[in-house]
Amino acid sequence: MLGETLPSLTKDMDTYTFRIPLGVCAGIAPFNFPAMIPLWMFPMGMVCGNTYLMKPSERVPGATMLLARLLQDAGAPDGTLNIIHGQHAAVNFICEHPTIRAISFVGSNQAGEYIYETGSKNGKRVQSNMGAKNHGVIMPDANKENTLNQLVGAAFGAAGQRCMALSTAVLVGEAKKWLPELVERAKKLRVNAGDQPGADLGPLISKAAKQRVCSLIESGVKEGATLLLDGREVKVKGYENGNFVGPTILANVTPDMTCYKEEIFGPVLVVLEADNLDDAISVVNKNPYGNGTAIFTTNGATARKYTHLVDVGQVRTSLGDEWGAIVEPYYLIVHVCCIYRG
Repeated sequence: MLGETLPSLTKDMDTYTFRIPLGVCAGIAPFNFPAMIPLWMFPMGMVCGNTYLMKPSERVPGATMLLARLLQDAGAPDGTLNIIHGQHAAVNFICEHPTIRAISFVGSNQAGEYIYETGSKNGKRVQSNMGAKNHGVIMPDANKENTLNQLVGAAFGAAGQRCMALSTAVLVGEAKKWLPELVERAKKLRVNAGDQPGADLGPLISKAAKQRVCSLIESGVKEGATLLLDGREVKVKGYENGNFVGPTILANVTPDMTCYKEEIFGPVLVVLEADNLDDAISVVNKNPYGNGTAIFTTNGATARKYTHLVDVGQVRTSLGDEWGAIVEPYYLIVHVCCIYRG
């Protein structure tokens, strides 16, 4: 928010830079975190002096309405935050209306690419956070107990419906032998309605989402992957027709398989193997998605090498303590727009 002053730039000349509001900004949010993601958007836009138009996902509109009511109760003037509901027509309105100057988007690649292209063509600033295929590299020197527990939570939490889900494991060297124990831990997770006590996984967002996840699992089997744990037939008492998929693990996956190339957005962990760290880094860097990655190791030099050479927006390491310790010796860990490398 701060500007710059360059006094005495040349004789009788100073330079002042002011940061001023753009005017009207807009945000387009996905379904999976209906409070958190809008809170990434409109508070920052408004603090910088802009009015804001927020479009929540049509699947979960209520949370944004509650946030708007809280803001109104806190004393924000009418019209500073506005909510628009809908699907394609609402998105096109945001991308095309001449008064809207900037757009923030979080969601799928198909929608994000369209919004980025259409909004940019209409002279708007667009930041677009799209698909992800987050890799976890497991070194053989990692703390096995902690690593397996963290993998289960990172892969299957929120039923895999989050852009930071650790949906791909790359087992290096002797770590390949840990797969049976990983499967046993995943089997113990409890699938139930999300409002039920003790539920580890809830349902997917829709019937179409379940069908897509199941079809990607099936594609992995047909293309040669080994299905170590199949969650497609899970049944939840009282919700027999619900959109539930249990923890699923596909092993012997290769980079040419559809289940690896596409973001699954469900409780599915695909497992690849690598002989050494360099091979694992090569696998990660060849994937078109560069959202987040993690390495599990007890070797600081290995963690440092991975941090330097991997081409991904966010890098996290587990050195044996807990998931999510951010490696930040001298760098800024980046989580920015347009992380999709394609």
